[in-house]
Amino acid sequence: MLRLIAAALALALSIQPVTAQTQVPRHQTDIALGFAPLVKQAAPAVVNIYAKRVVQARQSPFQGDPFFEGLFRDFGSRRPQVENSLGSGVILSSDGIVVSNYHVVGMSTDIRVHLKDRREFRAEVLLADEESDLAILKLTDAQDMPYLELRDSDNVEVGELVLAIGNPFGVGQTVTSGIVSGLARSGVATGNARGYFLQTDAPINPGNSGGALIDVNGDLIGINTSILTRSGGSNGIGFAIPAKLVTQFVAQAREGYESFQRPWAGMFGQPVDADMADGLGLDRPGGIVVSDLHDASPFGAAGFAAGDVILEVDGLPVNTPAEMVFRMSVAGLGAEIDVLVAGDDGEEMRQVKMAIAPDSPSRETIETGRRSAIPGLVISRINPAVLGQFNLPLGTEGVVVESPGETGARLGLGAGDVLRAIDGHEIASTGDVDRALRNAKNRLTIEVQRGTQRVVMRFRL
Repeated sequence: MLRLIAAALALALSIQPVTAQTQVPRHQTDIALGFAPLVKQAAPAVVNIYAKRVVQARQSPFQGDPFFEGLFRDFGSRRPQVENSLGSGVILSSDGIVVSNYHVVGMSTDIRVHLKDRREFRAEVLLADEESDLAILKLTDAQDMPYLELRDSDNVEVGELVLAIGNPFGVGQTVTSGIVSGLARSGVATGNARGYFLQTDAPINPGNSGGALIDVNGDLIGINTSILTRSGGSNGIGFAIPAKLVTQFVAQAREGYESFQRPWAGMFGQPVDADMADGLGLDRPGGIVVSDLHDASPFGAAGFAAGDVILEVDGLPVNTPAEMVFRMSVAGLGAEIDVLVAGDDGEEMRQVKMAIAPDSPSRETIETGRRSAIPGLVISRINPAVLGQFNLPLGTEGVVVESPGETGARLGLGAGDVLRAIDGHEIASTGDVDRALRNAKNRLTIEVQRGTQRVVMRFRL
């Protein structure tokens, strides 16, 4: 026994301390033990964005008054006021292409981008889209920038380890970790964005908007855009715009587009629930049933009809209209998508060519002059391009407000309002609107279609 103890003691004394070494993780188990090498690789491509925009704000003498401020919210003259926004962005190319959120840089007049190495660049917006909440920027005189590779986000799976890198509250870069907790989150409305998102449980704070969501290889899989919260802090449910959509934004920005061009479906549909599945003869709920088609719809040209159920696009399931729009958008203009449809004759694969909505017949756009009862009102005849622009029902005809102007906005008109009648006279053309407003006397009555509501407005001139 004494010999065993002596041998063990000698062995313990002979062991030399081993110096710890830092190396790039090579396996997912390595990543779980430490993210330092991954952060060191990806963080230089995540930038801080400071943006300024000039807005017309009302200067009210009751501002700050706890009682009268609410009663006189629209009282007072409009004056220019500078608004500042703070957020994050991700460099996507060595020549300084940056992606961020629209709500961070949209309509900004001065944009400054700060890198992790303390360099600062001015930037201009190449392409911006409020609906997707994405914007593509170009850094001025940028060369040899650090950047992240875009991964095909269709290959992302629930349970994958991810890191969220951003700049919350302007305190400097922060990194949080988590997993992908959901895919195809299309029932979420985030600000102006109505789309298709990746869901993560990595804590995301408000200042992370526009920051990177990366995988264990350091590739970009999404742009952090919002959180689901009741208190204003992160509750473990964050949403990111998939990288596959970002790829299309970058491609269109490089081609010179200033706004994102979406393929037009020219149809309306609704998700198939359990009750509808029984009536349609499906074995389970899923897909989108086509309820209406425009005469110029590319889906109509491919043989689709009301009652058809779209099950898949390019081999991937679609269960909501937002998923359908996403699949069409990531395919890109000019592409041909494969659509699996269930109809009266069983399942069938059809090909549909992706294109923008035709801007014909002519919009006949006019702007009312100073003699008009509502000067500065921009109106257009409704055609397929206008239907898509304002998301109007497919059967809508007549005249739409493209821009209400200062007077029209003050009276309550908004972009997308369909003008039905003025002073009792039905509206069929932009000329009808122009004549009716020039002939208006002391009072003015305007009937508009706003969504599903018919609104009547009466004014004294």
